[in-house]
Amino acid sequence: MEIIWTPEAEKDRLAVFEYIAADNPSAAITLDDRLVEVVSKLIDFPTMGTQGLISGTRELILEKHFRVIYELNGTTVWILALVHTSRQWPPL
Repeated sequence: MEIIWTPEAEKDRLAVFEYIAADNPSAAITLDDRLVEVVSKLIDFPTMGTQGLISGTRELILEKHFRVIYELNGTTVWILALVHTSRQWPPL
């Protein structure tokens, strides 16, 4: 399996990092490292997330506060979005 972050998901990831880093750079690095660690597990366990709210997607909850939205396409895991759990998902 290969993991590919869509440009939208990369943008989400950067926004989360920058928001947290503004107050606590160390926490931002720790969270991003944890995100990479959890997402990399999808290489071996691509169905470990629950069925997503949007048809054809799956979701992982990271640290109780972030939802990683992804889909499987052949041997590729597409990371579609990183959303704080307090936000509306799926978007209206």
